[in-house]
Amino acid sequence: MTRQERKAEAFRALHEGEAFVIPNPWDLGSARVLAALGFQALATTSSGFAFTLGRRDGRATLDDVVRHVGELDRATELPISVDLENGYDADPQTAAKAITRVAEAGAVGGSIEDYDPSGYLYEPDRALERVATAVDAARRLGFPFTLTARA
Repeated sequence: MTRQERKAEAFRALHEGEAFVIPNPWDLGSARVLAALGFQALATTSSGFAFTLGRRDGRATLDDVVRHVGELDRATELPISVDLENGYDADPQTAAKAITRVAEAGAVGGSIEDYDPSGYLYEPDRALERVATAVDAARRLGFPFTLTARA
């Protein structure tokens, strides 16, 4: 079993047990502190990470997030779930690509939102298409990627 598969299994097991707290590191130092405090998993924060770049929430690119996930993955042995905002585009294929890219960087989970940055919620059929396409991408990864569709 690979390191990522072990992390994915551990993350999935957390979701099958009692409720747990998953904190949001914004950089390597905070990730290491949270791991040392005994947390069992980490979830990225889109706003906190964007702020470390001197940007507003929603202004970190997918490339920025992929680099960040890789750094966090190497910094601790904890499973990482990623706030993928709206998947970085309204297009379902882009949301799927976001899942694949963060998984390649070490993530074992992630969330896609139904909110478009232009100021509206996706229509239900479009939201469903985006989530279904992201689910297909997650299932092709070869390990149990935990995908959350946020509303």
